[in-house]
Amino acid sequence: MARVRLTVMVMLLCVSFVAAAVYLTCGAHVTPARRVSLAPSSADPVSLPLQKNKLRIAVGAIISPAESLTFYEDIFDYIGEKLGRSVEMVLRTTYTEVNFLLKEGRIDAAFVCSRPYVEGHRDFGMELLCAPVCFGKTEYHSYLIVHKDSSIQKLEDLRGKVFAFSDPLSNTGMLVPVCALARMGETPESFFRRHIFTYSHDNSIRSVAEKFVDAAAVDSLIWEYLNAKGQRWPAQTRIIDRSEPFGIPPLVVSPDIDSELKEKLRSAFLNMHDDPKGREILDMVLIDRFTEIEDSAYDSIREMETLLRDTRLDK
Repeated sequence: MARVRLTVMVMLLCVSFVAAAVYLTCGAHVTPARRVSLAPSSADPVSLPLQKNKLRIAVGAIISPAESLTFYEDIFDYIGEKLGRSVEMVLRTTYTEVNFLLKEGRIDAAFVCSRPYVEGHRDFGMELLCAPVCFGKTEYHSYLIVHKDSSIQKLEDLRGKVFAFSDPLSNTGMLVPVCALARMGETPESFFRRHIFTYSHDNSIRSVAEKFVDAAAVDSLIWEYLNAKGQRWPAQTRIIDRSEPFGIPPLVVSPDIDSELKEKLRSAFLNMHDDPKGREILDMVLIDRFTEIEDSAYDSIREMETLLRDTRLDK
């Protein structure tokens, strides 16, 4: 087991380094969930053939591959054990790719950002399964961060600077700061000297810590998780703004998922905190428990999308 885990981690680290890309069930007869998809990032359905006896859960670009493995593999092992079937973690570098795979029914479920849920629910009926409760809440924020030694104090001070977004579909890493600029009558192109996409929040944090960029907008949950785990990069950054709260990134399912499987999957997550083994796993990743969440929790994101659309129409 240890050898398999080490091999997978080495593969992930090598792919991340060479490509510069920011690009799991232990039953009596079930293979442990250590199979990680590193298929081409085109999200071509051919690269993910349907397999009825395997549960495929995707992880989007919230955190980079090595961190994703550490964060999710024990959760997926646990869920697979409860369901008595193999679970495969499918890694994709963009939220768009994960949404595509859900739409095509090539994966069963996914951990996504809040905005990709809003888009997927609108476009093809993506369904909420449940959501994590972190630090006692089902909310999170966008943190605007700069290097700890920077003289920058507020968004307005970033004019002419270099800025890092996470993913084009990210709520905290893209939509929130772009809406803030729109309220100022600005766009990323008119306001920043240059902007980049890192395709994971931990990479955005590192980019600021190492002064590759002047500032970034990141998921508060990821910043707090890495900081609590003693990871060095958050300590090199300073939070200069915290957004209003938004509905937390959920676990979603394809609209075509088998209804019985969906309810079994939901039950496994919702009851995880009541099981000693499940409780231990959740404690390691700083999740209190999983809970059901309403679609209305994401209405504020819809309102920001409407603001941006209206702003563009006015020009």
